[in-house]
Amino acid sequence: MDEPENHTLRLLKEIREQVRTIDRKIDRNQVELKDSIEGLRRFTAGESVLGRYAAGEVDERLDALERRISALEERR
Repeated sequence: MDEPENHTLRLLKEIREQVRTIDRKIDRNQVELKDSIEGLRRFTAGESVLGRYAAGEVDERLDALERRISALEERR
């Protein structure tokens, strides 16, 4: 049987390695979360720009239709 001191040291080394493994996983998860949040931020910013562009185009088309209708009404 191992001596108690050697056994304790071996257990402490195993615990230390497990803590290091957990720390690496936490760091990796943190980086992945930051990347995901940044991707979502870019996505939402792009969506709002696209939405404003589409809304602007709709406004232009509505203005053109209103002008055409007004012109037709004036001809009556």
